[in-house]
Amino acid sequence: MSGFPEWSPEQRIIEKRVLEKIEESFRLHGFINIETCGVESYESLIKKGDGKEIYRLAKAGSGEENLGLHFDLTLPLARYVLERRGELVFPFRRCQIQKVWRGERPQGGRYREFYQADIDIVAQGELPAHFEYEVPLAMCHTLKSLSPLGLGAFSMHINNRKLSEGFYRAIGIRDVEETLRRIDKLGKLGVRKTREILEEVAGEKGAEACLDLAQIEEKDPERLSERLEELRAKWKVDSPSPERDLMLEGERDAEAVLSSLLRSGFEGARIDCAIARGLDYYTGCVYETFLEEDLALGSICSGGRYENLISTPKQSYPGVGMSIGVSRLLSHLFSKARADRVSPAAALIAVWSEEERWRSDEVARTLRERGIACEVSPSASKLGAQIKRADRLSIPYVWFVSAEGEEVKDIRTGEQKEADPASWEPDPKYAADIIVRE
Repeated sequence: MSGFPEWSPEQRIIEKRVLEKIEESFRLHGFINIETCGVESYESLIKKGDGKEIYRLAKAGSGEENLGLHFDLTLPLARYVLERRGELVFPFRRCQIQKVWRGERPQGGRYREFYQADIDIVAQGELPAHFEYEVPLAMCHTLKSLSPLGLGAFSMHINNRKLSEGFYRAIGIRDVEETLRRIDKLGKLGVRKTREILEEVAGEKGAEACLDLAQIEEKDPERLSERLEELRAKWKVDSPSPERDLMLEGERDAEAVLSSLLRSGFEGARIDCAIARGLDYYTGCVYETFLEEDLALGSICSGGRYENLISTPKQSYPGVGMSIGVSRLLSHLFSKARADRVSPAAALIAVWSEEERWRSDEVARTLRERGIACEVSPSASKLGAQIKRADRLSIPYVWFVSAEGEEVKDIRTGEQKEADPASWEPDPKYAADIIVRE
């Protein structure tokens, strides 16, 4: 079904290994794993999402349509925190890896059902600024952990909503949120088309100024400051004002994140003033991550800081989070990685005859009790056919059983020798459950 992927056994192996590596990296950074239900109230979903993309649920014949499948993991987090705020330890470091559903048009790397892997740090009352670099730092470590599976160089683009908002307000733009949403389409629509849609909300002069800001991209914090100072002088917003102060605050926060990532040894970080993140709940730093060898794939990891997404009338729970589009990433990795094994079995136990199958079953029982995965041949066909099955499933050993004794053959090297199921061990190079290589 279009947009709802089904992987082959080999692809599923790669997906499973990717998920394991992501989860392990999140664990190393001290994030606490949670899982939420797959549905939310339709009313809460429609407040933050496009109704055309939400899968609405209804019980047949009931006429009720009050539930929908979640389209991301941020809104479920907000509900989770509010419902459990009395029992959580803040700052709450959450990680979550689950499927989400979004009714958008399927295309390369974009699905209607897909995995997301999120981390968030949620505070109670005040969120220290250092979390704005701690979260992207954890994500950089996580993405680097996927390099053995074929993930190449990537770049993390950082901006700050205060920087953009301060500039927009300083040049007289009133509808800041709509301007941000339209700037967010720059990478997809290009400069000419984006200029056209910007002019509808910012006017001709405002659109030109917005594009001037959006085209500032720097890896060097000092050069960034120089270019922003030149921009303020060009558009005459360099005099002291609340708007200029807001822009400067965003600039300092973005520079702090960039400097921290550079100190950590990650050279792919840069400030990119075109990054806007169209969702209205972002208030501070925002992030987008791209594969350098596959820019057409789009962002593989994104997020930002939010102040008011999670709140009660008496208390706010600001946070910062990022999300990996796992299924989008997989669409790239499937061409880079391959599974050395299809079956988890280390050995196929051959069967000489159906009358003697019990001997093979006993060998399998002994191996499994010792933690060695194996499969008993499904039929007592010719040994050549049984060996062929092992080869097609990438099972490295075939175990021969008879009343006279037992032998094991490594079908990759051709070596065959006597073996005892109570003590035999597979070669360490085959010992992993599943090995994935570039």
